[in-house]
Amino acid sequence: MNNSLLEKKPATYLPKRQGGVKAGRTVSPRVLKPATGGFAGGAVKEHVAPVVTAEPGVTAALATASEPAAPVKMSVRDLNLYYRDFQALKGINLEFPQNQVTALIGPSGCGKSTLLKSLNRMNDLVADCRVEGEIILDGQDAYRDVDVNSLRRRVGMVFQQPNPFPMSVYDNVAFGPRTHGVKKRADLDDIVEQSLRDAAIWDELKDRLKKNALGLSGGQQQRLCIARALAVRPEVLLMDEATSALDPLSTAKIEDLVGELKRKYTVVMVTHNMLQALRVSDQTAFFLLGEMVEAGSTDDIFTNPRDSRTADYVAGRFG
Repeated sequence: MNNSLLEKKPATYLPKRQGGVKAGRTVSPRVLKPATGGFAGGAVKEHVAPVVTAEPGVTAALATASEPAAPVKMSVRDLNLYYRDFQALKGINLEFPQNQVTALIGPSGCGKSTLLKSLNRMNDLVADCRVEGEIILDGQDAYRDVDVNSLRRRVGMVFQQPNPFPMSVYDNVAFGPRTHGVKKRADLDDIVEQSLRDAAIWDELKDRLKKNALGLSGGQQQRLCIARALAVRPEVLLMDEATSALDPLSTAKIEDLVGELKRKYTVVMVTHNMLQALRVSDQTAFFLLGEMVEAGSTDDIFTNPRDSRTADYVAGRFG
């Protein structure tokens, strides 16, 4: 008999992860019993685990047992959000570890962007929006203990569509610092350069600082918007499908940038791109119909989800 037929199958290879020790890690194929709801050779089995839901009031653990838990920068506790009589978020409990990337995934209308906008009180601008529960930033309640302007400086946001102001590249980045009282030209020059460097676009724009930002490409505009958000030195950066309107090359640049940004910032991103979540994030939370179904390390969510609905979604069966 040919002994080669008895050899083990080669190890599977996870897509490269950005900015972490898990990049390019090889893993042995998982073959699990149907009752576990896991993967067999990388494909979701038809028989998955019974639905597992978190106990009410219990925060989902985002750190694996084999790794020390990162400090929590921001957390959501028993969060319910209503638009008049419609409940958009239902009892959300979630932690965002410091200097990590947390991806929020789920089908359209499941509450991902609503949660994201709640973190820096963007929903305050929506009529008849009511929030119950707590959003905690460094031990302070964001809705009761922190001034909204201070909160939005500390928790910046980048939106789905690039939205540069109709002014020069320089003035776009300097807009926030000027609003917060920075007047000296030398200080503004330093902030503009450092922010553009942090957004990995200084080399492309250093000779175009006086040009209108609307003349930039879509990918450049989005990185300029990231630089504008970074200019006020936030502690948390929210990204609402920040690459969905970009071409693949620009998307790759943003993903590489996110891997660098988490060295200085805590990043929370909404994405519909499963491969992007796998490449970029450290933690992932899956949402469905206003509920957080499951949260954990990105590797666990994609390779060994506890809930059958999560398994179906990451396998592409719905959404």
